[in-house]
Amino acid sequence: MSIRLTILGCHSATPRAKAYPTSQYLEINNHHFLIDCGEGTQRQMRKYKVGFSKINHIFISHLHGDHFFGLIGLISTLGLLGRERELHIFGPKDIKKMTLMQLKITQSHAKFPIQFHELSSKESEVILDDDKVTVKTIPLKHRIYTNGYLFIEKEKPKNLHIDNIKNYPEIDRADYLNIKAGKDILLPSGEVVPNSELTLPPKKPLRFAFCSDTAYKPNIVPLLRDVDLLYHEATFLDDRKDLAKKTMHATTKQAATIAKDANVKQLILGHYSGRYKDISEFKEEAQSVFTNSHLAEPGKVFTVL
Repeated sequence: MSIRLTILGCHSATPRAKAYPTSQYLEINNHHFLIDCGEGTQRQMRKYKVGFSKINHIFISHLHGDHFFGLIGLISTLGLLGRERELHIFGPKDIKKMTLMQLKITQSHAKFPIQFHELSSKESEVILDDDKVTVKTIPLKHRIYTNGYLFIEKEKPKNLHIDNIKNYPEIDRADYLNIKAGKDILLPSGEVVPNSELTLPPKKPLRFAFCSDTAYKPNIVPLLRDVDLLYHEATFLDDRKDLAKKTMHATTKQAATIAKDANVKQLILGHYSGRYKDISEFKEEAQSVFTNSHLAEPGKVFTVL
């Protein structure tokens, strides 16, 4: 069980020579997710050796160009690469209409099925739930309808306490699956060995939360409580908090306050405004509130084991 997050792009507004808009590649419990798809995402995927074919689910936070203008290009490339497997796209209402219209006009019809999951709820909801991962929305506050996403590993079976199991020669290897599933064991003598004696608790499921773009929104704290890794936008330094409020973005200290109040393990800052040439101040300001704060940078990988 682990989380591996590759930052493909982490700047706001327009692409620049060495700055790419938002996109992230998340590997969690054998799933491979793409989160947002700003312009240039494909190039970054190539550069940082992110496998196109592994992605079956794409999550788009909102319909501002720096978060989804790369989507149509990626879909077209997947078609050129001969993809046949179904692709799931999660995003705000109208993402289906916009995408299919572009495919139609450019005659770039995908040869693989695309399932659109359009979101409109202003309350958190489960949008993906399988045997490995659950994904919930995190309603955010921006100029248009926007969601963050919370990715949660499914709990693994219990671990076998082999030293204790060896105390019972009657227990066969064939019983191991039942033990890991939480069942007690009935011995031939009639003695019942409680499952708690034969198992060790599994590792706590890991969680990653993605929050971009959003104004300061303290009521998301309960959704983020104790997450292992949080990405939260920090478009401006704190001296521009008036501009952040006007544009419905967050500052470094606001992002760090969210992380501190939610007791998260690690914070990643990103979505930097182009007005800043040196982003090191973002880290310094955030760490004054929440020590374990780090900067998103293209190609940087964050791992949680």
